Amino acid sequence: MQEKELIDDCFYLEEKPYGLWHSYDKDGKGLITALTAESCLSGTRFYLKGIQEGWPKEGNTYNGTVGGKL
Repeated sequence: MQEKELIDDCFYLEEKPYGLWHSYDKDGKGLITALTAESCLSGTRFYLKGIQEGWPKEGNTYNGTVGGKL
């Protein structure tokens, strides 16, 4: 059995069927799914940084409806 490597003392990466990569925290909670190990690693770091530092305040909002008849 292959031993998991703890990355940044925070999370693990694991390759799943169909070539997808998943990241999990220490408790086994799923974090990010990506197509490559590199994008999963960088995406997980970005996500955890946002959780730790807080996400930016909401910016502009847009309405997706079009008025009038077609």
